[in-house]
Amino acid sequence: MYNPRTLSDKFFLVIKGLCMGAANKVPGVSGGIVAFVGGFYEEFIYSLQKINTKAFKLLFNGRFKSFYRYVNGTFLTLLIFGMLVSYFSVSQLLDYFLVRKELFVWSSFFGMILGSIYYIGKDFEHWNQKTVIAGIIGLIVGISISFLSPAKENDNLFFIFMCGIISVSGMTLPGLSGSFILILLGNYVLLLVDSVNALYQTFGEMFRGDFSFIQNQARLHILKILAVFTLGSATGLVSLSHLLSFVLKNYKHITTAVIIGFITGSLGVVWPWKKTIFKMDDAGNALIDSNGKEIIANYERYFPDFTNSENWWALFFVAVGILVLLGLDWYGKRRKEFQQ
Repeated sequence: MYNPRTLSDKFFLVIKGLCMGAANKVPGVSGGIVAFVGGFYEEFIYSLQKINTKAFKLLFNGRFKSFYRYVNGTFLTLLIFGMLVSYFSVSQLLDYFLVRKELFVWSSFFGMILGSIYYIGKDFEHWNQKTVIAGIIGLIVGISISFLSPAKENDNLFFIFMCGIISVSGMTLPGLSGSFILILLGNYVLLLVDSVNALYQTFGEMFRGDFSFIQNQARLHILKILAVFTLGSATGLVSLSHLLSFVLKNYKHITTAVIIGFITGSLGVVWPWKKTIFKMDDAGNALIDSNGKEIIANYERYFPDFTNSENWWALFFVAVGILVLLGLDWYGKRRKEFQQ
């Protein structure tokens, strides 16, 4: 049983949810890193693990208070509320800056991930043969994912369900970006752009009393895709949390070593100096999504030219990202001292 939360604890849980939501939206950045660095990763995993048959029995028997306590409801509710608010606010602001100051945004994230490697690794004093091997495996897997080529879009419903299971890993596995995995699977635009836009349009029409979308087969198909993807995400979130809970209980040091290696390997995904490669048609024209934006296929990375002053500014934002994590470290220590 978790201790009662103060008002400030609840406020900061919402802020952590905001950060997780913003991180999950960006290809290459993992909400799991926010949870790990924020010091609530294990509680997050164990709380999700509580969504099981016992929880559903409590719910279906009308024992709502018992259900809420059993699943650590205050924690999950505030965190998920923060993520939802983020989707409509912070992540929109992030999209704005990604369009106008992309290099500086990626530089900040690169610095934050560098800082998170230091943050996680500095107190890890369990390096031995097993944990070193685990860390190297995590590193190799992280690097490999960074340089995979994306597949073609696929709207097969079983594949969509699997995309949901795999993509939600960004929330539960630090260093693994669910958005980037969807790019590799070829379904980033279909599932995080087109489907979401179709849902917005449908809600907007229903609010105006317009139910003509029922006759729109294309709209119904994409809404069905979104429903299957959501079901896959929920399934993945619960099943992965059970697996991770078991692993954290029985192999905590090895798991931490894998995470450190994996996050280090994922630095290739958020390398700031890269050229975006767009999907092209047979005529060599860039393909456009439903928002009128060019569809990203992958990234071509390069080493910066420091005769360009913009690259020095990028280094400054890398430092800012590192300082943000160091600030979190300082804040966490002060809170512990205050609570003692």
